[in-house]
Amino acid sequence: MAAQTASPGAPTRQSTWLLAGGIVAGPLFLAVWLIQAFTRDGFDPGRHPLSLLSLGDLGWIQIANFVVTGALFVACAVGMWRVLRPGPGGTWGPLLVGGFGIGLTLAGIFTTDPGAGFPPGAPAGAPEQLSWHGVLHEVGFVVAVVSWTAVCFVLVRRFVALKQWGWVGACVATPLAVLVLASWPDQDSLSFRLVIASAIQFGFVAAVAARLMDGLPDAAAASPAARRARRPERAA
Repeated sequence: MAAQTASPGAPTRQSTWLLAGGIVAGPLFLAVWLIQAFTRDGFDPGRHPLSLLSLGDLGWIQIANFVVTGALFVACAVGMWRVLRPGPGGTWGPLLVGGFGIGLTLAGIFTTDPGAGFPPGAPAGAPEQLSWHGVLHEVGFVVAVVSWTAVCFVLVRRFVALKQWGWVGACVATPLAVLVLASWPDQDSLSFRLVIASAIQFGFVAAVAARLMDGLPDAAAASPAARRARRPERAA
């Protein structure tokens, strides 16, 4: 019996497991944050950025949360690499999802500085000067945000090639929604709005991963090289 081959864009079992990392990562991260937000003494989810949970005696929980979540997104990126290539966005899409995961991992390994009264006893306002690990924490955050934003627009090319206009709209509307949440001028709710923005980011990657787990049978056909290769066949 001849060995079965997957149709173009259809994930193998291993690729499916890797893509599942992108589906599990967001709910896991948010569940761990939610439990801590209402159990850590002195933490106010409406006022304190979630990164502050990495501090104090129980800070290792949030550090692990960042690192595990980042690793799951890197695994998802490997699965995307296997499924999306060749074709538009097949290289940079997975690389940027990997960058999103790496940024979260860096933000976990290098903790932020105490502030806003957390942990208890910390200064009431922002730290006067960032420590070296506080700077690297911010670098990780920037890498994650830029990578995630870029992947939305990189994937536009793929979904345009496949004429999946609903996904095209989602790739454009999702980063705009995150931008509105992050830039809304109400500082009192900023921390909570950033959590909602994170949920949107996680949800977008999860939705793309779930779509890829279903397979993109026309993915290879979206490649310009594949279209050129078919032209002699039509001429014949």
